[in-house]
Amino acid sequence: QLPLVESGGGGVQAGGSLRLSCAASGGAFSSYDMGWFRQAPGKEREFVARISRITWSASRTIYADSVKGRFTISRDNAKNTVYLQMNDLKVEDTAVYYCAATLRFGSSRISDFDYWGQGTQVTVYS
Repeated sequence: QLPLVESGGGGVQAGGSLRLSCAASGGAFSSYDMGWFRQAPGKEREFVARISRITWSASRTIYADSVKGRFTISRDNAKNTVYLQMNDLKVEDTAVYYCAATLRFGSSRISDFDYWGQGTQVTVYS
């Protein structure tokens, strides 16, 4: 088991920034690839970003095209925490954001992630 708890969501004007955090407990956090996903009202959950457990990997981080260049995923294994820095937010970024963990290497598929947080709401105002 790897309980995950997200925080840092809220409301922000378009063009603003937010930093989401996801704290893990009860497991070997550094053994997992971590991901961020989001689900907007009436839409399916979608991939946002992923970070590998392998620090030297050339493809350590992967992003959805819609957030590339604006969002940055990072992790601090000493704090058992993964972050999502979101800059230049757009109205279409409004969603519930979820962090998730997987033991599979390199996957960004929802079905490959084994543990999920409860989600944190991000609302971007125009």
